[in-house]
Amino acid sequence: MRIQVIAAAICLCFSAPAMAQDKATIQSLSDRFAKAFNAGDVAAIAALYTEDAVILPPGGEMAKGKSAIQAFWKGAAEQLGDGKLTTVDVKPLGSEAAREIGTFTFRTKGAQPQEITGKYVVVWEKVGGDWKLATDIWNTNK
Repeated sequence: MRIQVIAAAICLCFSAPAMAQDKATIQSLSDRFAKAFNAGDVAAIAALYTEDAVILPPGGEMAKGKSAIQAFWKGAAEQLGDGKLTTVDVKPLGSEAAREIGTFTFRTKGAQPQEITGKYVVVWEKVGGDWKLATDIWNTNK
């Protein structure tokens, strides 16, 4: 009987979805991204990505790897601020990955700030005990 209980517990552990695969946890990771962006902390943004992550910005070339991604976000942070990300949907992709769909708002910097809105899709991957962005693509609504 004791062996059956232990076996059942092990099966439950391995079949349970990974922690970051719920909407609230993914939203907290997205909030961390927005907080770092709004503070201009591009190193903290880059730390949220896997070593071989890829971003696919609208109207631009894809960037691969943390240093290229950090350089991209440095340029973006010079032009944009007041970022907010909202998780709309999360879908587990096995136990080690999740797909997030969300929306964003930013404000341009300058004499006449404008609001920019859009949507994104990202793939989160579990790296060790942390969840990292592996693929990031977005576009604006206008």
